[in-house]
Amino acid sequence: MRYVTGMDESSQKALPRAVYVLAAHPNLRESRVNRGLQEVARSIPGVDLNDLYSSSPDYDFDIPREQARAEAAELIVLLHPIQWYSMPALMKLWFDDVLTYGWAYGGGAALRGKDLWLVASVGGSQASYHPQDYNRYFFDAFLPPYEQTAALCGMRFLPPMLLFGAHRASDEDIATHVSVFRERLLTYPAWPEMDEVLDCPTCEVPAFDRPGGASR
Repeated sequence: MRYVTGMDESSQKALPRAVYVLAAHPNLRESRVNRGLQEVARSIPGVDLNDLYSSSPDYDFDIPREQARAEAAELIVLLHPIQWYSMPALMKLWFDDVLTYGWAYGGGAALRGKDLWLVASVGGSQASYHPQDYNRYFFDAFLPPYEQTAALCGMRFLPPMLLFGAHRASDEDIATHVSVFRERLLTYPAWPEMDEVLDCPTCEVPAFDRPGGASR
């Protein structure tokens, strides 16, 4: 998996596209990385930012509104810290409640053809994600749930933008990371690596895998 780690000078400015940034940080006030990323996203025209822990503190979503926001976007950004090798709980609940059968997948095609982009801060160093280090796996091993979610909804999963060692990152490193994020939002979809991203796959869910009204 290719990661976005720096700005490519060959990027060309693109016309603003509709972007939905779905952000989740349980303690944003203390964040050094995600707070800056959210501030940048909020300042860019055409970007719709939803800070889940602020907008849904009761863990209750306006599902029709959330579906409309996602459907209106061409790019959906997942902005969060990696916690226990995954996304924060409230973002996971958003997926459970909003990406419904018949709307996002299983005959529904509301998100088909859109792009999904993971922008995450990682506490451990990149070297720690190695079979010989304490995280035991390359970071790619933790991406299949994101990749398959995109595939099931007919979306392209773009190369993630990751900041490893976020707990110890210098102010300069964080500023560079935020600057790259801003440049990416401003130039989407004219990113150099777009030609290498596979088209949206088709994952058909058989009706018998989702019997109506049944509970597991």
